[in-house]
Amino acid sequence: MNLFRNFEISASALTAERLRMDLISNNIANANTTMTPEGGPYRRKVPVFAEALETALSSEGRQTQLAGVRVVGIQTDNRAPRLVYEPSHPHANADGYVAYPDINIVSEMVDLISASRAYEANITAFNAAKDMFRAALEMGRA
Repeated sequence: MNLFRNFEISASALTAERLRMDLISNNIANANTTMTPEGGPYRRKVPVFAEALETALSSEGRQTQLAGVRVVGIQTDNRAPRLVYEPSHPHANADGYVAYPDINIVSEMVDLISASRAYEANITAFNAAKDMFRAALEMGRA
């Protein structure tokens, strides 16, 4: 068994959660963006994660499933934009309404806290594995 697989599993989760936090930050930053290069208001983006499984043989010869996480895509939210009556806005339609992204800042902040906690948990798991390997090396040295 590869001793460094524990680090790879935690690292894959750290990478995924970092992307999640980046997308949430981007959503918050663009909460009032009424026009994008594609046309129309900004659309909220969320990552799509999937489990990454790998079969390995244990030291006893049994098969075990080692897991990690991988990003399979970034999904764009298809919710209708929020219409606000602002007839003097340069992006207002003929009726005076401006289309704003349907982004709930409170919900985004809750997601950001959740991603941050998951990131911290994976750092803790990574450090615990590192400490176990260090202790094993110290026992071997003594």
